[in-house]
Amino acid sequence: MVKIEDSWRKALQSEFDKAYFVELVSFLHSEKASGTVIYPPGPQIFRAFDLCPFDKVKAVILGQDPYHGPGQAMGLSFSVPDNVPPPPSLKNIFKEIESDLGISMSGRPNLEGWASQGVLLLNAVLTVRQAQPASHSGIGWQRFTDEVIRKLSEERDNLVFLLWGNYARSKRELIDSSRHCILEAAHPSPLARGAFFGCRHFSKANDYLVKHDKTPINWQL
Repeated sequence: MVKIEDSWRKALQSEFDKAYFVELVSFLHSEKASGTVIYPPGPQIFRAFDLCPFDKVKAVILGQDPYHGPGQAMGLSFSVPDNVPPPPSLKNIFKEIESDLGISMSGRPNLEGWASQGVLLLNAVLTVRQAQPASHSGIGWQRFTDEVIRKLSEERDNLVFLLWGNYARSKRELIDSSRHCILEAAHPSPLARGAFFGCRHFSKANDYLVKHDKTPINWQL
């Protein structure tokens, strides 16, 4: 049985019963049995869901693939544990927050504080082999996380979806724009040559939440 927070289990039970998901779990078991190192550790694969129950979600930040280096991936998109230096994309996210909101970020790379406020830090693919980026992108995770996005769009109202980069932006078609706020920008990676800067997504997200009588996110860590 998949170990995931109860409200998400209820929302996604039909997916867990489908053949593709059973095959996905079987594949992960075979990877582990063969000695392949997979990130994040098993108990953290559904960490984003465990920290942010279905009915508590206010915003979704969509990533693509877990970090594939030792000690980095923790089940939350863009987040790494406190004892790990913030990756370049996260540094740029913090720079944009500072510019947008006029606040100082501590540089703390653990984003659990956002998750506990209702920010679902969702990677499209939830596992990866060590040192092999996108190595689990073809095993069924995208089908599962597409359904996560679709469920949120259909069963919740007035959420904010932050889609950064072409891959994340391709998920726009899963979201009902008449019911939710969709914010799109370039990826925060340095490879985007600063195109992410100036998007002001953090103030825009909070403005939308306040407009719809929801408590804004305290982005300061």
